[in-house]
Amino acid sequence: MINKSLLLFVLVMLTYTSNAQQSTGPAPEATAAEFKLRFREVPKLEKGFMDGTPEDKKDGITVGELGVDGGNAEMIFRLGAQIADGTFPNYDSFLIVHKGKLVFESYYKYGRINLPHPQASATKVYTCLAVGRAIQMGYLTMADLDKPLIHFLKDLDPTQFVEGAEKITLAKALTMRSGIRLTDKQKEEMEKHPEQLKGQGQVQTLLALSAPITEASQSFKYQSDPNLVMQVLDAVVPGSAKDFIKTELLDKLAITNYRWQTAPSGLPEAGWKVSMTSRDMVKWGTLVRNKGKWNNEQLISEDYLKKGVNRILLTGDDDVFGGGKNVSQQGYGYYWWSADLKHGDKTYFSTSAQGGGGQYIVLIEALDLMVVVTAHDNENKTLQIIAEHVLPAFVK
Repeated sequence: MINKSLLLFVLVMLTYTSNAQQSTGPAPEATAAEFKLRFREVPKLEKGFMDGTPEDKKDGITVGELGVDGGNAEMIFRLGAQIADGTFPNYDSFLIVHKGKLVFESYYKYGRINLPHPQASATKVYTCLAVGRAIQMGYLTMADLDKPLIHFLKDLDPTQFVEGAEKITLAKALTMRSGIRLTDKQKEEMEKHPEQLKGQGQVQTLLALSAPITEASQSFKYQSDPNLVMQVLDAVVPGSAKDFIKTELLDKLAITNYRWQTAPSGLPEAGWKVSMTSRDMVKWGTLVRNKGKWNNEQLISEDYLKKGVNRILLTGDDDVFGGGKNVSQQGYGYYWWSADLKHGDKTYFSTSAQGGGGQYIVLIEALDLMVVVTAHDNENKTLQIIAEHVLPAFVK
């Protein structure tokens, strides 16, 4: 039987010169020696790898065939060729899932199927989902989201708090609106005394040094609020936040090949310093796409996802990460970014995990479409690229 994706790829390559190759075997893997290297020390792939019939690796990800299970294969292979030849530079992987099936998998430069990729701020979404797991298990409630954050932290001395500390709710911290404001000098002093940041000392120090928390200060500011959320998670779950995340999320999703660093507080990093493979990013996205279910088990509260994955506030279109002329209405939920992507005379709501350098898990519910991207040093236009080159391949 003729592989339609392969045939279309050949037709594209006959008219488009590229440093890319269609799959002729398994996706590129990092060697044991390369695993010991720092990420930037891993040798770059000489050629990009693209596959319109991704391998079923029995890893919990359903696979399909591009073109047969949706999508215009010629358009997507052309995009992959442009990534490979540097027209769209510094991408390490580009994966597409349509109607629950992985239909396109590609790797470039530092990308390997088995190599965890630094996630940067995409990590915040994993923290968000850990809170959702705690709600599903009853350690928190939806009502708790609107309670003062200090209500959950019993080792603090409230006599040392700045005025307004009680205004910080869990929901405010989940939307980058804690209102905590420190000067650069105060931040430098904190870094000089990491012993003050151990355990809940991290929160104590922040609430002692901050300017007063006011309605005006509780505006959106992209900062270290996820650390506050991780503190609450650690306080309410049995054992530790680290064990909870591993047992109740990572193990459930069969994610074993990852790196999750520890913050100065001794808790798991909440906003960055996590590495995941691209396929494991697909698992996180699939969990959300399935409204919190994995293997028919409700892992994340569906009510929580309805709230947090959607647009709670607008952050403005002046500086849209990954944006362009077809991207607008940038918004924010519980660490999930949102934007409207335009194709033709229609716009499609997208919600996404985003990390500096160019990490994305993008969900477009109206098309039952997911795009997972990893990149490095990428002053990117990824959302614009999706609007301009991916949407047309999946819009009927």
